[in-house]
Amino acid sequence: MTIQFRNRLRAGAASIAALAILAATPAFAEEAAVDAAAEGGDVEEIVVLGQGQARQVQELGAADIALEVSGISPLKAIDKLPGVNFQAADPFGAYEWSARISIRGFSQNQLGFTLDGVPLGDMNYGNHNGLHISRAIISENVGRVEVAQGAGSLAAASTSNLGGTIEFFSRAPAEELGIEASATYGSDDTKRLFARIDSGEIAPGGPRLSLSYAWQDADKWKGNGVQRQDQVNFRIVQPVGDGQFFGFVNYSNRRENDYQDLSADMIGRLGYQWDNFAKDWDLALQVAKVYQNQVARAAYDAAVASGSLPLGTPFTAPYAGVGQAFPAPVGTVDDAYYDAAGLRKDWLAGVGVEAPLGEYWTLKAMGYYHGNKGRGLWFTPYVTTPGGAPMTIRTTEYDIERYGIVTSSLFEVGDNKFEIGMWYEDNAFNQARRFYGLGNTTGAPDRSSLKFPKDPLATQWEFDFNTQTLQYHVQDTLDLGSFQINAGWKGLRVTNRATPVVSGGLASGKTEAKDWFLPQAGLLYRLNGDNELFASYTENIRAYESSATGGPFATTQAGFDALDLKPETSTTYELGFRTKSPRFQGVIAGYYVDFKDRIIAFANGSGIQGNPAILSNVGDVRSWGVEAAGTFRVTPELSLFASYAYNDSEYQDDVVNAAGAVVAATAGKTVVNSPRHLGKGEITWDNGSFFARVGANYTSKRYYSYENDAEVGGFVIVDASIGYRLNDRISIQANATNLFDKEYVSTIGTNGFANRGDSQTLLTGAPQQFFVTLKAGF
Repeated sequence: MTIQFRNRLRAGAASIAALAILAATPAFAEEAAVDAAAEGGDVEEIVVLGQGQARQVQELGAADIALEVSGISPLKAIDKLPGVNFQAADPFGAYEWSARISIRGFSQNQLGFTLDGVPLGDMNYGNHNGLHISRAIISENVGRVEVAQGAGSLAAASTSNLGGTIEFFSRAPAEELGIEASATYGSDDTKRLFARIDSGEIAPGGPRLSLSYAWQDADKWKGNGVQRQDQVNFRIVQPVGDGQFFGFVNYSNRRENDYQDLSADMIGRLGYQWDNFAKDWDLALQVAKVYQNQVARAAYDAAVASGSLPLGTPFTAPYAGVGQAFPAPVGTVDDAYYDAAGLRKDWLAGVGVEAPLGEYWTLKAMGYYHGNKGRGLWFTPYVTTPGGAPMTIRTTEYDIERYGIVTSSLFEVGDNKFEIGMWYEDNAFNQARRFYGLGNTTGAPDRSSLKFPKDPLATQWEFDFNTQTLQYHVQDTLDLGSFQINAGWKGLRVTNRATPVVSGGLASGKTEAKDWFLPQAGLLYRLNGDNELFASYTENIRAYESSATGGPFATTQAGFDALDLKPETSTTYELGFRTKSPRFQGVIAGYYVDFKDRIIAFANGSGIQGNPAILSNVGDVRSWGVEAAGTFRVTPELSLFASYAYNDSEYQDDVVNAAGAVVAATAGKTVVNSPRHLGKGEITWDNGSFFARVGANYTSKRYYSYENDAEVGGFVIVDASIGYRLNDRISIQANATNLFDKEYVSTIGTNGFANRGDSQTLLTGAPQQFFVTLKAGF
């Protein structure tokens, strides 16, 4: 089997040839590094620190991802890079409700994401303009990941990359016939199978194909429920001269039960292991009945107090025999629900060409399609089934049809590389909130949380959204030897339309974000062959979100009409230094970001109630910080990697209402989910047969209220892997996540952020987990 991964090792021709041979399997990618170092080449750049780039950027290859637990999200793999803060409640980082990534104080929906140039949208759980990378591609098929913390590529097809861009690239079909497979088993009955076949050249000069399948099934680490996924990836490449035509089709079917969102109060009262009632249907029924009795009693007391009900009228509870007190240890109806789940089915496909059209002109063009059907399900006690159970299934339903084209032309004239490009997308998105009835059963409900429900009881709201995006870019790279100058700009217009099918009191209308000139410039100065200085300047804009659960339409019509809508914008300055030698490579960079017209959504009640968010323009945010990373090759077998980031992100203004009264005293407060310190370290050993890695990740405290009176503490999590290669085709690998079984809060903001005080928007991190993977190839 063959794995291709990008290698920027500046070694002699013999070293490069050795690498090409030894990169034959995931297990042996690390062996290539050992041999290269032994021959006196530079440090093997499994983590590429952006040498030759006029901006802060790093790259992670397939060899590094292969040392992680099988099935890991590429987002978790890049968490060790400076400035990157990734959290999730599962050991793989793939559970989407919990997966959150932020960079330099910018949240996930303010970053840009692409896969082989195809836009993935903002990858939020709300799923309005793309899909998560864990569904877009099988993790074993990721060839490399490029992270630009501030100045993303001008060509990146994204309208949300205020604070950086993460670009994923897939492995190409191999040039020779090969089969690879792996099987994983581990904690919580985790089972995963992966298989890939590469056809090689079907005939001389003919096409190359790759076909992959992955299946994963795991129990939740607490409570009851499963995390399941089936994926298929197909790719074809047809060489034509020095260019190629290509096509791909990726399919994903994901079904995952959710963990219960917690608050600090709940963790203190109910414990770290507290979760939904799933599998205890009768207890969930009892809690729902008690709540409905409380609601009825409150209505009765209000009616008596107002005089609309005569004094002395007896109160009759709708559910006799259960009273109005929750069974211990439940304290509120929101402490636990029966169950919740996320269901997603995706098709992602594209065709394109990359070809030189002359000595100085190269053309790239790709058309793509994305179709998604999704459901987010909650068993809600807030709405009852007439004649049935004292609860219903509440859904948020997603239906995406996206079509787009991405093109670019590169012209090389003398020392100049001039590029122009364009991206257009039409996204039709239907979103609805519905309720489905539940029968008056005992023992178990008559609907499964892992199946798309049918025959709704009611539709609270439904909208047809249409988003049309047009973006272009122009850039030039001038290489003068010691100096390299990059300069260019991009322009975009994004038009959003919301048409109500059932309004439900939410906003409809039209918004537009437009700026035809967003400049970007970079300067690279090579002090010598091993040392360089870089500086960059970038302006970016974020388009509005077309969704009833996020962005300007996720509020009432009156709230929408009163909004002083201005697109969020950012201006980023970077300055840094890189160095490399046969044993060490490193980078240090400083940055300053001016972020204007930040729109924040204040949570309004518990998440399950689905109340419209309260949107406000918080004004400016100022961020500055320092990032550093380095790799040191101690011996040919032993290497060390470390990164550190300091980030200071603060709101500059208070939130005020139309009357000028302060709604939230945010001026001078730290941006939510923005840790000030991030430290990562790794030790890797590989002698060709035996390999091992231990990594530690430190995250400082984070705030989860806008006024900074609610926070979660810092923590250190240690992961480890160890393995042995039996021969050049078979290896065995063991992985441990959260090796020392640390109890900590991982994800914050699952149900948004409140103005002040504690709120039910936290998820605890997975405990110690162990996994064993057997890999084989032919």
